[in-house]
Amino acid sequence: MIYYPAKITHDKTDNAFLVEFPDLPGCLTFGSTLADAQDHAKEALTGYLESLDQRSQNIPRPSTLKGKNVYLIKPDKPVAFAIWLKKQREDQGLSQKAVARKLGISYQTYQRFENPTKSNPTLRTIQKLEDVFGKELLVV
Repeated sequence: MIYYPAKITHDKTDNAFLVEFPDLPGCLTFGSTLADAQDHAKEALTGYLESLDQRSQNIPRPSTLKGKNVYLIKPDKPVAFAIWLKKQREDQGLSQKAVARKLGISYQTYQRFENPTKSNPTLRTIQKLEDVFGKELLVV
């Protein structure tokens, strides 16, 4: 799936944990505990990515930032899946129509798979997508 690095630091003045996503300008949140901050980070990340997609803006690829106070946060599964799918298709230079043809489904059905608010493919469709892109998505 997809994970974004978040810097989570404790602010002694406010007695709060501040969350910043270096790859996503303006995606910020906080929490009263580290666990609370991580939960809020997931919500903020999910909303931010959905917003970018709804406005047809480029969704930046996550960096490989590591270090002290850096935590990998993943968005909700429908959002993570839709982004993964779109990036796989773009990496292979395929159009949505081309992937739909390979899957034997309508273009409109495939479009929904890349929409974070509507994506809900069956397991059989996910298996077909893995075959089309030559990459495994589900790890059991």
